[in-house]
Amino acid sequence: MATSVMGQHVQDVREKSLEQAYTLLHWAFVIAPIVAGLDKFTNLLVDWSSYLAPFVVNMLPFSGDVFMYIVGVIEIVAGVVVFLRPRFGGYLVAVWLWGIIVNLLLIPGYFDVALRDFGLSLAALALARLSEGLDKA
Repeated sequence: MATSVMGQHVQDVREKSLEQAYTLLHWAFVIAPIVAGLDKFTNLLVDWSSYLAPFVVNMLPFSGDVFMYIVGVIEIVAGVVVFLRPRFGGYLVAVWLWGIIVNLLLIPGYFDVALRDFGLSLAALALARLSEGLDKA
């Protein structure tokens, strides 16, 4: 009997830990994309156009600033998608981050930011995977 009680306790702790990890990742990937997206319109956190590779700017039919406004809208939408459908949203954010990483690898001196974004993409994938087992939606 003691073994089953101990086993149940371990299972309860495991489930609570998974739910806490899910909740942390869920809210992080709701808030961060929305804040970053909104900041594309104000540049209070950083001048976002400095993260845009010249190669990309030269391919655009409009200015880098207009492109960053579009990026801002996409990031806000991504945050809302994560809020509503974290399983799909986690994968969406991971793919979006991989696109950002490719852009950053085209800019000398931004490899550290690309590495950080790679770590964030792994966290977004972890959210998507956790959502498969824990998401009620």
